[in-house]
Amino acid sequence: MSGIPVTELVKKDKLDAIIERTKTGGGELVNLMGTSAWYAPGAAAAQMAISILKNENRIYPCCVRLNGQYQLKDIFVGTPVKLGRKGIHEIIKLRLKKDEMELLHKSAAAVNEVVAALDKMNLL
Repeated sequence: MSGIPVTELVKKDKLDAIIERTKTGGGELVNLMGTSAWYAPGAAAAQMAISILKNENRIYPCCVRLNGQYQLKDIFVGTPVKLGRKGIHEIIKLRLKKDEMELLHKSAAAVNEVVAALDKMNLL
């Protein structure tokens, strides 16, 4: 919210509960609906398309190529972006704490490992 870290707004135990519920919430919805999780991704894609078509410049979490943000280059990771008529108008750089930055870099390293393994398979 306005660039304020969520850890300053929500107590740790409450945030941990939210994180855990987020991890399992998709599966819970699938079980309740008795179908695959198709609605949320479709709705999100539609909202993103509308933001682009109407030049709304709304902020969405997207997988984008970073070019130095978070000290990462030439890798696609999820980060907030502003979407408008020309696509990505701005990559919103969050203020990460040291441990959060370390986790992001660990995640990026894992992505690089998977990409390298796929490259070795010569599928494309």
